[in-house]
This record gives sequence, structure tokens and C-alpha cells, in this order.
Amino acid sequence: MKHETFFRKHPVFTGEEFNDHLASLGKTGPRTRESLLNYHRNTGHVILIRRGLYAVIPIGADTDSYPVDPFLVAAKLTADAVLSYHTALEVHGYAYSIREHLTYSASRPVSPVTFRSHVFRGVRYPQSLCRAEKVDFGVTTVDRAGLEVRVTSLERTLVDVLDRPALSGSWEEIWRSLEAIEFFDLEKVVEYALLLGNATTIAKVGFYLEQHRESLMVEESHLKPLRDHRPRQPHYLDSSNRKSGKVVGDWNLVVPVGLLKRTWGEVL
Repeated sequence: MKHETFFRKHPVFTGEEFNDHLASLGKTGPRTRESLLNYHRNTGHVILIRRGLYAVIPIGADTDSYPVDPFLVAAKLTADAVLSYHTALEVHGYAYSIREHLTYSASRPVSPVTFRSHVFRGVRYPQSLCRAEKVDFGVTTVDRAGLEVRVTSLERTLVDVLDRPALSGSWEEIWRSLEAIEFFDLEKVVEYALLLGNATTIAKVGFYLEQHRESLMVEESHLKPLRDHRPRQPHYLDSSNRKSGKVVGDWNLVVPVGLLKRTWGEVL
């Protein structure tokens, strides 16, 4: 019963967390942990996700089909994992579509993990944040099954998905997801964009805000610091997918015509 309380409160848990639980009961040592975990795995009460990471299955439930929250899995793949990019949009409830690829940020991500139908991919924190010692800028927590999960805020997520669009899908997916969000703290958006220090990303953020000036109540005071740091020469909106487009002079961005006109078929 002592272990049942732990399992109930930790539907997904790490070996270190189980160690701490055993230590609180006065039980220590790797053999104790391994024998207990092996017992619960043999009974189907605990399943292995990857080395050092486990999920709890209610007694009597099917170990192959009982749902395991993939966001909890992603959040526990490293000690400092932060759900980010499109996955953050999903957690916040604003993703236009649901993906089976989940993304988290960490200082040292583990190799990609496949569990059931999901693939978990970690990316390193941006170097600019590491240099400034601000990797936690715009990181918040949400409750998932009684556990606190770290996730990027809406403001950081807006900038991140524009910074690395390949991690969030097509431009239609990105635009439709972001447009579902009715409010941003624009001061935080600008601060984070400037903190990343990438001129192209800064221009993309400025372009997005200007495109939604009325709905997001964007003021010139938000756009000017971004405009001051735009690229000196035109840059593609997506450097990895250099399709022809129209130069938006205010931001020195080459933007696909399909995105400007919202004819999504031309963007995909």
C-alpha cells in the first residue's frame, strides 16, 4: 500500500523519483529498487518506457492499450525538459492539429524515443539563452494528472515556432494555431525575440504582429524595437524552404505569396 500511494501520484515516474520514495521509507540500495520494479513490471502494474522511465498501469488494465499521457513522458525524459514548439501549443490547447511527434527542449536531450505511436524528440536550448543564463525565460508550469509539467509560455511559444518552423509543421498549421490565441503579453514577446538575437526571427515576429495588429492590439512601441533589429538584406521566411515569394520591405522578409493571401494550398 505504501507503494500504491506513490504510483497513484506518479502515473509516469523516473528511477530517481522511485529512489527518493524508497529512501523516504528507509529503504535504500539498487537491489531493493530493482527487485520492487521487477515485481511490479511482472504483474503488469508498471511498464518500461525507456531506461529509467516508467508508467503505471492500473491493476487489471491492458498494458498494451491503457492510455499513458505522452506529455508526461516528454516532460520526464530529462530533468530539465520543457515542452516546447508545437507540443507547447498542444498543451495549451491551441494547436490546429494534433501530432504524434512531441518536442521538448533541454540542455542535453536524450536520443529520440519511440513509445507506442509517439516519437519524442529533444532539442537543445538556444545558445543565446544559455549564454545569457536565461533558459527558463518564459517557462511556466501546467498540471497534468496532478504532476507539474514545464512548458513554454504562449509568448515564448509564439517566437519559438516562428524561429524554428520545421518543428511545428506547415505555415498553415503555425498560422492557424497562433491565430487561435486571443491574447499575448506583447512586451514579453518582444523581449524574448530580442533575447534570441536572430535578426530573421525578430523580423518574422514583427511581421506576424503587424499582420495581426488590430486583433492583438499591437502598437508601434512593440514593432519599433523589432524593426530596428530586422535583417539588413531580405531573408527568406523559412531558410530551409526557399520558395519564391514577395519581399515585405518593412521586415526584409521574403514571404510566400500563399501565406500573404492565406491560400494555404500554395503554402504547403
